[in-house]
Formats: sequence, C-alpha cells, structure tokens
Amino acid sequence: MVDVAIIGHGVVGSGVAEIIINHNELISQKAKRQINLKYILDIRDFPDLPYSDKFIKDFDTILNDDDVRVVVETAGGATFAYDYVKACLLRGKSVVTSNKELVALKGAELLKIAQDKNINFLFEASVGGGIPVLRPIAQCLAANDLIEITGILNGTTNFILTKMIKENMQFDDALSMAQRLGYAERDPSADIDGHDAARKICILASLAFGKHIYPEQIKTDGIRGMLLSDVELASRMGYVVKLIGHSKVLGDKVSASVCPAVIPTGSVISNVEDVFNIIKVRGDAIGDVAFYGRGAGKLPTASAVVADVIDCVKHLAARKYLFWEDGDKDYVVDPDSVAYDYMIITSVANADALATLGCNTVEHNGSVAGIVEKTSKNDITTRLQKCGINDYRVFRVID
Repeated sequence: MVDVAIIGHGVVGSGVAEIIINHNELISQKAKRQINLKYILDIRDFPDLPYSDKFIKDFDTILNDDDVRVVVETAGGATFAYDYVKACLLRGKSVVTSNKELVALKGAELLKIAQDKNINFLFEASVGGGIPVLRPIAQCLAANDLIEITGILNGTTNFILTKMIKENMQFDDALSMAQRLGYAERDPSADIDGHDAARKICILASLAFGKHIYPEQIKTDGIRGMLLSDVELASRMGYVVKLIGHSKVLGDKVSASVCPAVIPTGSVISNVEDVFNIIKVRGDAIGDVAFYGRGAGKLPTASAVVADVIDCVKHLAARKYLFWEDGDKDYVVDPDSVAYDYMIITSVANADALATLGCNTVEHNGSVAGIVEKTSKNDITTRLQKCGINDYRVFRVID
C-alpha cells in the first residue's frame, strides 16, 4: 500500500480526493499497488464530508510520516507551495502538482532536487488541465527535435474573443458575461493581461526545448481593451483574433511571447472557440501535432493530477525522465526583434502611408488594415513613426 497526502482542498484538491476515494479500486489496479489517501492539509474544517477524518492542519505531520510516499500540492501560489514542495522533495517524497505558477517560477530547481533524490516531480495538470500534453512531449515525441509551440492556452480570453467574433460583443460586455458564467475571476487580470498563458508557455517551452524559461522573460501582451472594430476588420481580411502563446527555436536561443495574434480562417487554431484550448507542437520528424480540449475544470484537472499520482506509484523505485536545465537571461530573445508577418491596423486617414509599406489594405468603419511580411515589430514601429503614424495596432500573423 502507498500512502498519499493532499495539500490544499480547493477546487482541484477536492476533485483529487473524490477521485482517489470514489475510484480507488480502479486507480489502484492501474498503479499495481493499493493507493490510500491518508492526509489532507487545509486550514479549514470540512465536518460534513464523508472523509472529514483525513484533514489535518500541521504540514509536519505529512513531512515526518515516512509512509507518505506521494504528496499532491493543489494549494496554489508560489510562496507556501514552494516551501512545502521543496521540503517534501528533500525528504524523498515524490510530488504531483497542478500549480502552473510554481512550475513556471521554480521548475528547474525542483526538478533538479527530484533528480538528485531519484524521485518524481510531475505536473501534467499545470498546463492544459485535463488535456494530456506534457507527457506526450516528453515521451511520445522524444524522437523529434522540437522547434515550435503555438497555442490558445487560456479559456477565459478565448471565450471573450469568441463572443466578440461571433456575437459582435464589446470587450467589456464579453468579460462581464465570462464573469457571470464563472469563467473569469472577479479580478480577471491574470487571464486578460496574459499572465496565465505566459506561465503555461514557460512550462511548455522549457520542457520542449530543454532549458528553463522564466515568466519575466516572456514578452506578454493581453487582450484588455481589445477593440471590436479590430476584430471585425481582421475578419474582413480572412483572419480570426486569438490570444496566442508562442515559442520558437532560433539557433541556440528561443523566442517566447504571449500576444493577440491573427490566425487565418480555416486554420485548426482559428476554429477553437469558447473555453477550449489547443496546443500545437512542431517537430522536425512528425510535423505538427495538436492537443485539444477543455483547459480547466475541477474533475478534468483532477483526473490529470491523479494520473500523475498513479505514475509516481508505479515508479517509486525509478524516476520518470521529466527534466530541463536552468536557463539564463540571454537564452530568450526579444520577439519584437524577430521577423514575422504582421497585420497593422490604423485610422483610414493613414491608408496611403500604410500602402507605402507594401500592404494591400482593407478599410472598414474608419479603420484600415494591411499585412507586412517578414519584418520585425521593432522595424514596423520605426517605419510607421517615420511616416508620422502613431495611432496603430500591430497583430502578429500565426498560422
């Protein structure tokens, strides 16, 4: 029998507890050993739950119990969670987490401890909720030289943009609807300013390319204040606006960013709507592989956590190879200095100047848009300023 402890009984933590208890025979059969949920650490009391006897308030109870071989961290944040996870790993306990903030900030350090202790630190649920993507990257695509990752990584922003595209909603109205439906928090900053997606692209790119990328290295622009007129104009040009997390290998360095981008209609990414996510991974041998589904939710995320618990139990005597090295400040280049295709949107009064940049332009409701091919955003800014254009928006074109 293998004893397991959970730190944090919130949305995901309670889902993990329910799955372990209610499906114990099934998951124990798959793990080839009996799994026993021994402790749940939380500062709150849950006297009405059928497993209320498992709750404790002292972390040391878990840390000092040698029978607890696997610890699930679902408390969230990167302060107490980091202290708890590091302490458990140093004590020789495998750890499973859904905490994207923790992995994005401290993944390289915690993976190194796990490697040194020959134990596991697994976090499949930290990126796509219930969408399996990290394990396929590490195992199924291992024969590939991975070169690019592109994805819709945040369901809240995708829902907002879908409402703007499909129902001509203004940004504020679409955000209010997302909050009413429970897709967006009262403070939606992490979603609409791109920070949630940035943490996820950190994890994806770190795993795919082998070096840690930190959140502060990600050029991050969200969709706060997105104009409906820009969405409509992009549509007239045959594109759909999406918030995209993107990272690409550039020699011995990488580019990494989160930004509103325009995707050609008909692309697999452009057709992903509402709260659904998609992650497209490009390898030199296989080409493009896409992973699609709901990126959040109590039971989908908890199911991914429990799958990692099963993996830990199956590999108590042998570490699963999931690892990346620490990165450095020069590893990630500024994406604004890299040549991509861009859509420029400005007022119709600037149409002639925009045409001098080689754009075929489209006008709509007082705005004009055009595509500039294979140039950097920095170069676009310089050229527009030389033309006297200051009121413009720039969207990267991503296929």
